[in-house]
Amino acid sequence: MKARELRSAFTTFFEKRGHEVVPSASLIPHDDTILFTNAGMVPFKNYFLGIENPPYRRATTVQKCVRAGGKHNDLDEVGRTSRHLTFFEMMGNFSFGDYFKEEAIPLAWEFFTDVLQLDPERLWVTVHHTDEEAAQIWEQKVGVPPDRIQRLGEDNWWRMADTGPNGPCSEIFWDKGEKYGPPGGPENPASDERYIEIWNLVFMQFDQQSDGEQIPLPRPSIDTGAGLERVLSVMQNVDAVWELDEFQTLLEAAEVITGVAKDSENSTLVSLQILVDHARSSSFLISDGVIPSNEDRGYVLRRIVRRAVRHAYLLGVEKPIMSELADAVITLMDDAYPDLAENKNLIKDSLQREEEGFRRTLSAGMKILEGHLSEVNENESLSGEVAFQLHDTYGFPMELTQEIAAERKIAINLEQFNDAMALQRERGKADLSLKGNFNYYDSVLQKAVEKFPATSFKGYIEHETT
Repeated sequence: MKARELRSAFTTFFEKRGHEVVPSASLIPHDDTILFTNAGMVPFKNYFLGIENPPYRRATTVQKCVRAGGKHNDLDEVGRTSRHLTFFEMMGNFSFGDYFKEEAIPLAWEFFTDVLQLDPERLWVTVHHTDEEAAQIWEQKVGVPPDRIQRLGEDNWWRMADTGPNGPCSEIFWDKGEKYGPPGGPENPASDERYIEIWNLVFMQFDQQSDGEQIPLPRPSIDTGAGLERVLSVMQNVDAVWELDEFQTLLEAAEVITGVAKDSENSTLVSLQILVDHARSSSFLISDGVIPSNEDRGYVLRRIVRRAVRHAYLLGVEKPIMSELADAVITLMDDAYPDLAENKNLIKDSLQREEEGFRRTLSAGMKILEGHLSEVNENESLSGEVAFQLHDTYGFPMELTQEIAAERKIAINLEQFNDAMALQRERGKADLSLKGNFNYYDSVLQKAVEKFPATSFKGYIEHETT
C-alpha cells in the first residue's frame, strides 16, 4: 500500500460513516501556545473547548504536522532512530459530542482488521487503569482477548494543558514479532522495539479546573490520531520509516544530488536521512508561510535548514543543495498537497538564500569549533563564550553547537552563553535608546567628518576632478 492509497482509504472509510472530510490545516496554528500544528486535533481545539460551534458533529482528516520545537520536539532524534521525523502526517477521526467510546473503539478495529486486513492476533491495546468502560468494550464488543488488553498509568491519560479538556486514552499497538524483543506486550519496557503504537484514541470526558477538580464534560468527545508513516511501515513490512517507498525515493534523489551513496557507511546514511527529513519539513513550513529568521517559528526553520546544511558539509558537499532536495519533495508530494507546487519558487528561493548565507560562514565556524573542542579536557565543558561567538558571528544556532559538542560527549557552559546573550540584548537596548536621540546622530556625523581633511568647494569655477 502506498501513502496516497492509505490517505484515501482512511478518509473514505470515515466519510462513509458520516464524517466530514476536512482538508489539512496550515502548519501555522491559530494558537499562541504552540509554534506549529503538531497533532491532528490542533485545528479543532476551539471546538473541543466549546469556544466555537463546529459546523459538523464528526470529522476526519489527514493533517500535516511538525514537531521541531517546544514541548514536542523530535528534531535531535531524526536520522538516528527508526521512527522520528520532524514532518509527518496524522490521520484522525473526531467526534464533537456526537459519539463516544462505544463507537470509536469498534471503528478503529474495523478499519485496521477489515480495511487494512491487519492480523488481529498481532494487535494489542492499552487503556488507563481506571477506564474499565474502555476495557470492557475492547473485550466484550470487539473481542480482544483479556491478555492482550493492558492497563497502564499516566501514559494513557491525555491532557490538552494543565487545565481544560482531558481524559483517558486507549492505544493500539502492532506486534512486530519475537525477533524484535521479548514478549509481554507494550507494558514491558524491554519490548519498546517490538510493540509499536499505531493509533491513539483519546476520550475527552473531563474539564480539569485550576484547583485540580475534574468536572465531567456535558458532551464528551473523541480525538484520535494514527501516524500515517507508522501505519505504512506496518503495511509495507519495514523496520524503519526510512525504508518506506516515499523515503527511498527521496533518499535516492539525495544520493544523486550529493553524489554520495547511502550504503557507504552508517554516518553517511544518518546524514542523508537528516537531509531528506529536513527538506520535507522546511518545504512544507515555507509553503505555509514560515520564513527563516531569528524569532519563533522562523528560528526553528532556520535551525532545521542549517542543521541540514551542516550534514551536507559532513558529506563533503560544497554546493547548495537544499533547493534541489525541495524539488524532489515537491514532485513526490504535490498530488496530496498542491500548495507545494503553487509555492515552489518561494520554497526554492528561500532555501537557496538561507543555505548560501550559512555556507559563507560554516567552514570558518567549524574550524573554530573543532579547534576549541580538541582542547577540552575530560570532565570539562566547552566555553559558553565560544558558543556565543559561533552564534553571533558565524550564524550557528546554539542547538547546533550543542549537537556537535555532544557527538564528542562534551557539554557546553550554558551559564556563560546565557550571560553573553543577555549582555548583547542590553547593548542592543542601549543602542536603540541612543538612536532615538537626535544628538546621537549629530555626534556620529561629527566623528565621521573629523576623520577627513577639510575641503573647499570650487564647483562654480572648476568642472573637472583630480
